[in-house]
Amino acid sequence: MTTTTYSEAWLQGPQSTQFYTRTYTPQSGTAKAAIVFTHGFADHVARYSKFHTKLAENGLQIFAFDQRGFGRTAMDTEGHKSPHSAYGKTCWNDQMTDIVWAIDHVRKSIPSVPVFLMGHSMGGGEVLGFATQSKDSPHYAKVASLSGVIATSPLILLTKPAAKPLRMIGSLMGKVAPNMSFPADVDPSALSHDPSVGEDYLKDPFTRQHGTLRGLDDMLSKGEQLLESRHVNWQDNIPMLICHGTADRVTSYTATESFYKKITARDKKLASFTDGYHELHNEPDGVLDKLINEVVVFVMAHTPTTTEDVKSKM
Repeated sequence: MTTTTYSEAWLQGPQSTQFYTRTYTPQSGTAKAAIVFTHGFADHVARYSKFHTKLAENGLQIFAFDQRGFGRTAMDTEGHKSPHSAYGKTCWNDQMTDIVWAIDHVRKSIPSVPVFLMGHSMGGGEVLGFATQSKDSPHYAKVASLSGVIATSPLILLTKPAAKPLRMIGSLMGKVAPNMSFPADVDPSALSHDPSVGEDYLKDPFTRQHGTLRGLDDMLSKGEQLLESRHVNWQDNIPMLICHGTADRVTSYTATESFYKKITARDKKLASFTDGYHELHNEPDGVLDKLINEVVVFVMAHTPTTTEDVKSKM
């Protein structure tokens, strides 16, 4: 069995924010394509190590970063994180700008390969949101430069949405006190059929069961907008892959299916994982291997064969 190592780095991003990052590079040192990866809510990139390692073993380079407000980017205790960083302190506009920064970083690091954007759960909602910006958005051209977008278990709607009165109150309070902490429980038993995944999640020092009012409101409302209106902005020539478990008790498979049907992309696929829970990358019984195969096949099918083809997307 091959072993793929990763490199860690603290990189300065938008608003002088220091981001904890990991880069997984194929053993050969030559990547066929690159993936910019965004993790989920109350999550961090170290929880994807096995998944990202396997992708790298298939010739893909992965650049993953602990998002603003999460993981080591928000909670590092060794003097790396920015003074203004705090757990849950984030918003949609900043997340979109951070994605642009990550894409630009990868393009500078390995300029000769196609770049794909991928996200899980909250991160899945973000990458779909990034790809559905209107033509007057400053990031529209950046979307067009991507070779494809991949989302796993995207947060479009929660499987059990919060009560509307509570959402309204939270949204209003968020305008007054955007960084106020608010409980946001994630059921550990809903993550994977493997109970050890949930047990490890609860013990993880970089996961917490709360967010901020603004961060939570943006996460939920922008997901709803994907289904209601933003879907019309999908650029037809941007390939899309969505992978979602039909038994997901965190994010709604039904909402994902509805969003998928509304997208007019010429090249799109919804890979349904029968009885799959929320974290397909942490599921047992061959589910991880199936996910790896879906992602690798999709990326290879949309990877240009010449350098000139890659440059044409930049």
